[in-house]
Amino acid sequence: MRGKRKPIYIPMQRYPFTLVRICLCNANGALAYPQALWVIVMGKNRGALNLLDVFTAYHQRYDLEHFFRFGKQRLLLDGFQTPVVQHEENWWALAHLAYLQLWVARPYAENHPHPWEGSRPASKTQSLSPTRVQRDFKRIIRQIGTPAALPKRRGYSPGRPKGTLWTRRPRLSPVFKGFP
Repeated sequence: MRGKRKPIYIPMQRYPFTLVRICLCNANGALAYPQALWVIVMGKNRGALNLLDVFTAYHQRYDLEHFFRFGKQRLLLDGFQTPVVQHEENWWALAHLAYLQLWVARPYAENHPHPWEGSRPASKTQSLSPTRVQRDFKRIIRQIGTPAALPKRRGYSPGRPKGTLWTRRPRLSPVFKGFP
């Protein structure tokens, strides 16, 4: 297996791996999928993993990848950019809480397709995707209500005092992802 040349040289012969071929069979003993799944297992403890652990880890990766795609497209997971790490971690926590709310509200959501989406018969057993739950979330929140009072106007804030000088943030060199 060839290594990488850019941004830095990574020779793959220094990073041993185990190649696993997974063939999933159904209850009858026939192949569930027509083609086998090939997975690479890397790391120091790769020999301690059995085949079921490898398949379970790959199976969970499917859910993680869908979460990150939905989070970036719909929850603005990567939309908040700040130089303060704590602010970014808070934003990630808020995005995860928003996703958790969508997951909890899934049984109460109704399917409301857009006019340009084909009207398919809704299955009672099929749960809605997070996008469909997010589309109906406004109705669910209205049913719950809010304990907060309406905001009251208190006047205009004074703003910064005149003559305030802000120190510039120090410029840092860019961070490249990958091995040093």
